[in-house]
Amino acid sequence: MAVDIKLTKEAQLSRVYRDKIIPFWQQGSFSDFTGVDNARINFAAFEQKKPQAQKKKLILVPGRSEGYLKYQELSYELFHAGYNVYIIDHRGQGISQRLLNHPHKGYVKCFDHYSRDLHQFISTIVRADSQSKNYILAHSMGAAISTRYLQQYANHIDAAVFASPMIAINSGPIPDWLATCLVKTGNRLNQWFSREPWYFIGQSDFQQKDFNSNPLMHSQLRYQKFTELYQTTTELQLGGVTFHWLNEAIKTHKAIFRDLAHLQTPITVLQAGADIIVDNRAQDEFCYRLNQLFPASCPGGKAITIDRARHELLFEKDEYREQALNMAIQWFEAY
Repeated sequence: MAVDIKLTKEAQLSRVYRDKIIPFWQQGSFSDFTGVDNARINFAAFEQKKPQAQKKKLILVPGRSEGYLKYQELSYELFHAGYNVYIIDHRGQGISQRLLNHPHKGYVKCFDHYSRDLHQFISTIVRADSQSKNYILAHSMGAAISTRYLQQYANHIDAAVFASPMIAINSGPIPDWLATCLVKTGNRLNQWFSREPWYFIGQSDFQQKDFNSNPLMHSQLRYQKFTELYQTTTELQLGGVTFHWLNEAIKTHKAIFRDLAHLQTPITVLQAGADIIVDNRAQDEFCYRLNQLFPASCPGGKAITIDRARHELLFEKDEYREQALNMAIQWFEAY
C-alpha cells in the first residue's frame, strides 16, 4: 500500500512552522550517548504512540555541517507519513561534541568513527531489528557514512536512499589527481609542523553566504530558515574543512569501492543535476558498479537525476524536493 506523504509547500511554510512543526518538534525525545573515544553524540527521536505504528523506523543521516535541528520540516512530514524518525548529530558538528579546541574546524580523526557512532546509534537507540522495517535516508556526507556502516556491520536495514551522496567531493577545475596530491602533501606538512589541524587552502571559520551566492538550494524561504537557525543557535556553526578531514574523505572514497561487494542493502541514489558540491561522476560509477553486483540497487545501473536541482535535495524548491522525497518514499515502500 502506497504511503501518502503530505509535503509542506513553500507558500505555507511560515504558517505550518508556527502552527504545526514547532509544536510537533517540542514533543520529540532529545538525548545523547557516548561514541568512539568518549565523544558525546546527540540525537533526536520521534516515535509513534500506537503499537501498530511502531514497526517502521527511518534513520536520517545528515550531511557535513548539518545538525538535527535543521531537519524539523522533514521530520514532521515523515512522522505524519507513519514513520518513527531518528536523527543523529555526527561527532564534531551539530550539537554533538566538537573534537578540537577550535570548534569551527571541520575535523574527524578517522572517517570510520562516524560509521561506528552510527552503528551504535542504530543498534542501541533506534533498536533496529528483524521485528521492524528499518530504512536509512542519508544526505551527502551522511551517505558516505551510511555506506561504510552498511559495508562494515551486520545490520537489519531493509532499504536505503542516498540523496546527493558524497561518494567523492567535487574538486572543480582542479584535476582529481592534483587535488589528491595537494591534500596529501598539505596533511603531511601539517603533521610535521603542528599538532593543530590546519584548514585546507581557502577554508575558514563559519561564514553565512548570501542567498544569491549560495550553491546549495534554490529555495530562498528554506535557505532563510537555516540562516536564522544558525544565527540564533551559534553552537551549530561550523567552518570549512581541514587537510586531515579531506584526507580521510579521500580514503573513504577508495574504501567504498574496495568494499562494494559488502553493500547488499537495496540502495537507490538521488542525484542533483546542478550539484557542484559533490562529484556526480563518482555517483554514476558507484551506481553502475553496485548494480552489476546487486541488480536490486540503482535500477538500470543509474542514479535518479533531479534535473536542475542543487545539492540540498531535501530542502530544495518544491518542484525538486517533491520529486526527490516521493521517489524516496516509493523506494522504502517497495521494501
